[in-house]
Amino acid sequence: AMAAPLAVGFIGGGQMCEALLGGLLSQGTTEAGLVIISEPLETRRTYLENKYGIKTTASNDEVLKSIGIDGAVILAVKPQVAAAALSGLPLGPSKTPLFISIMAGVTLAKLAEMGLKRVARTMPNTPALVGLGAAGYVLGPGAAASDSSTVERVMSAVGICEKLADEKLLDAVTGLSGSGPAYVYMMIEAMSDGGVKNGLPRDVAMKLAAQTVLGSAKMVLQGDKHPAQLKNAVESPGGTTIAGTAALESAGFRAGVISAVTAAKERATELGKL
Repeated sequence: AMAAPLAVGFIGGGQMCEALLGGLLSQGTTEAGLVIISEPLETRRTYLENKYGIKTTASNDEVLKSIGIDGAVILAVKPQVAAAALSGLPLGPSKTPLFISIMAGVTLAKLAEMGLKRVARTMPNTPALVGLGAAGYVLGPGAAASDSSTVERVMSAVGICEKLADEKLLDAVTGLSGSGPAYVYMMIEAMSDGGVKNGLPRDVAMKLAAQTVLGSAKMVLQGDKHPAQLKNAVESPGGTTIAGTAALESAGFRAGVISAVTAAKERATELGKL
């Protein structure tokens, strides 16, 4: 049976808010009449109201009052304004909605300091803006076990969402899927350059490279074959592909990518201590 539509509030009406809102409405997870967004910019409020038929406010307080304990409030402000946005909210001992933070680098400990008890911390990525996000999440100690399904309902509106047992692993998620789009853009750009170097027009090379990444990712996600098996299936004996993959091996391609994920993870850990 379909779960009842979820009441959803947003604190912050920026790009990620809009991506989640669009996904939640189109998937029927929520309805326009059950959504309220607080956003300081009047032009942005007007835009969101006109485009989605939802309610907006300049008051974070009003969001919390409108969303009952069965709803979710998504924290979608910039990390540096989070404490200010949450100060003065009625977060007393009474039951609150589930808070879902999508703020990079704001730890559960910091969220607790801001007064949030029933909270989940997620790490999304920018492809959520086109509905193909990859996110990890962890529940705070004050959240109920059943809150997991709410987090997954919300975040799966813009892609996939994986639950992690330990908050420390969110730094690895940051290094892999949080920062990962940039690594893939470099790959697409480099493949395009390779095409141009060998005579292809730039626009054609770019489309072929990007589509190749998209299609290959789909084959990994939709099938049950290990990436190495898929690679071996393209490499015919003495052929063109093995010449290309051997060149990548000699350039340290895989080691480079592993180092990138690790460097970004370590930087995420450093920033989390600030």
